Amino acid sequence: MQRLRNNDRGATAAIVALLMVPLVAVAAIAIDVAAMYADEQQLQTGADAGAIAAAQDCARGECELAPATAQAMAVANINDGDATGTVVALDEAAGTVTVETTTVREHWFAPVLGIDQTPIAARASARWGYPTGGQAMLPLIFSRCELTTQLGGDLEAGTVDSSPRTILFPKHSGSDCYGQSGNPIPGGFGWLRPSGECGQTVTVIDGWASSDTGNTPPSDCVPEDFGKWVGQTVFLPVFDDMSGTGANGAYRVYGYAAFELTSYYFAGQYRFPYTDAPCDGSDRCIGGRFTRFVDLSDDFDFSPDAPNLGAAVVALTE
Repeated sequence: MQRLRNNDRGATAAIVALLMVPLVAVAAIAIDVAAMYADEQQLQTGADAGAIAAAQDCARGECELAPATAQAMAVANINDGDATGTVVALDEAAGTVTVETTTVREHWFAPVLGIDQTPIAARASARWGYPTGGQAMLPLIFSRCELTTQLGGDLEAGTVDSSPRTILFPKHSGSDCYGQSGNPIPGGFGWLRPSGECGQTVTVIDGWASSDTGNTPPSDCVPEDFGKWVGQTVFLPVFDDMSGTGANGAYRVYGYAAFELTSYYFAGQYRFPYTDAPCDGSDRCIGGRFTRFVDLSDDFDFSPDAPNLGAAVVALTE
């Protein structure tokens, strides 16, 4: 009588069938969770971008654009373009805005476990304000009186357009802001004493900035210093009071104006363009346009309560 042999045919299929659910569960963890993590990272990028951009809108006085900006940044920063950006908090007085980005991840394997989709969200906050102090590029300062007279309008009131202009130093402007001499303080032509190298002039509103005497740039400066700032928007300190004379003179800083520098003339090698500077002879001047500019660097401290002369600063908050 022949003994029956053991037959294992089909055992592998049975084992695979038994393990299919845990295998799919592992795939759900490995693939679907990874996809959720990627979505979350993209949503966070969109929230960060949305908060910064919305704060920029508000810094320009256009907070009404913030919701559309938040939505645009959410869509632009996720791969499939399927995300929603919402302004969930906005305080114009405090200068703060919070943006939330959301999407829904449709899962590939998790439905085996009864999980078809998962909502995902991210948030970011930013704040904006106007400079209260920091490191300016140009070692120059102009008075409120001088700028209002030469511009025919008030930067703080927003009555100055962005057309190209030539701004003369007070000694040469004929503004009558400072009497017959034209200089705010004796020996002072509007130059500031650099805090270190040329372009490292640190000032603060309501603080006093030391005058650098004479009609020429400070001794720490060379022509190349000014050439590299052409085409850039710089924050110009603006003063509302002065004291002292000569090397002991100082200006009280009121605020900061945003100025796009396109040309200048300080005599000698200090001129741009070299053959067609905005002024000549004994005059001293800068050329360019006053604008509304939002700075994202950390060169300036800022507050929503500081004077708004066109310069603003935006930063993400933790």
